[in-house]
Amino acid sequence: MLVDSHCHLDFPDFKGEIPEIIRRAQAAGVGRMVTICTRLKEEPQVRAIAESSDAVFYAVGVHPLNVGEEPQEPSLADLVAFAEHPRMVGIGETGLDYHYDRWPHDLQARLFRTHVAAARETGLPLIVHARDADEDVAALLEEEHARGAFPCVMHCFSSGRELARRTLAIGACLSFSGVAAFKSAEALRSIFDEVPLERILVETDAPYLAPPPHRGRRNEPAYVAETARVLAERRGMTPEAFAEATTANFHRLFSKIAP
Repeated sequence: MLVDSHCHLDFPDFKGEIPEIIRRAQAAGVGRMVTICTRLKEEPQVRAIAESSDAVFYAVGVHPLNVGEEPQEPSLADLVAFAEHPRMVGIGETGLDYHYDRWPHDLQARLFRTHVAAARETGLPLIVHARDADEDVAALLEEEHARGAFPCVMHCFSSGRELARRTLAIGACLSFSGVAAFKSAEALRSIFDEVPLERILVETDAPYLAPPPHRGRRNEPAYVAETARVLAERRGMTPEAFAEATTANFHRLFSKIAP
């Protein structure tokens, strides 16, 4: 069984198709999916998707590109309260995004730290987004880790070797998306080669970043199998062995979900 550790099933791209999307994923060997909330006001819709299928769980957070859209700044108590739901299994996604520079860096960082505190308090994994902000992401995570450990995954990892090294050093997992299967992504695959097998997860980030042969089209959880096939071959593993390893990693990190 494979797991799609990060997708966005509530996005308009999938409207009216959720049952079919889940069926196609299961037919492709993807037995579980984590759908990610990126705005707190959308938590009810994301939760409803998770409640609709035994194969789907969800995480709650405020994406760094959305931090200025909240009616009021989310508190630690706000985030912790969501964790009471049995199918809510992660904190985020959160992090820093300087690519679009939509919101002030200090606001992004403040909300990022609130999410870290929620992960520390609940024991749920922190789901981290980093784009064009490697140094600041690494420094913030290291500083927070020194205050108290927390589980963590670098979602859709496509950053540099230094961020990989520094986040692995504090115990993070790295999750690889369809980007790692792009022909142009040899530099990223060379980083993947150096990541301990027990720290690797796979994801789609659907509806974005579809791997070959679907590149340029809408991504969906079933396609994580294509990414896993490429990465298994890179490791000299069978797809089955790679699926078994990454699924075991997923369950260690997302420990609220029973294997």
